[in-house]
Amino acid sequence: MSGGAEVDGGRATAETGRVRVAAGGPAPAKGRVALVTGASSGIGAATAAALARRGYRVVVQGRDERTLAEVATKVAGVPVCADLSRAREVERLAERALEVGGGRVDILVNNAGVGWMGAFDAMPTETVGQLLAVDLAAPIALTRALVPGMRERGFGRVVFVGSIAGRLGVGGEAVYAGAKAGLDCFAESIRGELRGTGVAVSVVVPGVVATPFFERRGEPYTRRWPRPVPAGRVADAVVRCVEGGAAEAYVPRWLRVPVVTRAVAPGVYRWLAGRFG
Repeated sequence: MSGGAEVDGGRATAETGRVRVAAGGPAPAKGRVALVTGASSGIGAATAAALARRGYRVVVQGRDERTLAEVATKVAGVPVCADLSRAREVERLAERALEVGGGRVDILVNNAGVGWMGAFDAMPTETVGQLLAVDLAAPIALTRALVPGMRERGFGRVVFVGSIAGRLGVGGEAVYAGAKAGLDCFAESIRGELRGTGVAVSVVVPGVVATPFFERRGEPYTRRWPRPVPAGRVADAVVRCVEGGAAEAYVPRWLRVPVVTRAVAPGVYRWLAGRFG
């Protein structure tokens, strides 16, 4: 393959013949393999469906074998049932995804997450460990396992589904917010390391989403505002990041306002948060 030849939306280097796609350029779906975690329901299931419609071959992870199999059937994907609170199962998931992809995973969507609502001192110790394992350690481990191959091939997308809680902090969800904040910082750090490699790193920052997450955290969402957005809107943002390589996306977009306010006028932000919650 000669240097400079256009192949599959990228450019092959003269030195290695590897295809490189600019991190901010479009991601061609043909032949690409995507791994979506937390795909049994909600954002993950919607993201898997959206990627499958665009031609990606999808590997879906979840803990509920029955519902995961249903999602996999709908998207013509491959289900891998795994508990991401267990390090060995995270390793097994990465190995299985690479096996399905013939040695490659091009798109990694780190979406799986668990939450817990209540006073921090009432949170069971084992729940703290489980939450940090699923929400922070597992995404880091999967990224570590799969990004070297992306970098070698000169193309990849890593999308982290974060939370506005990780940008602002939320009373009653201290550990969850801390884990998501850690994910933000990790994403920003590896983005710098991967600059120029063809591997893009994105963070999708949703607010309240209409999924079973709130019931599972132990307390349903009861506030009138902000109103929950459909999971499909978050999935659309994930796909836009996959296809365009954007560094971040807020869902809904107005969530950027309180984040900017907190950054430039923290006193004003805290006064508003104390007054309006």
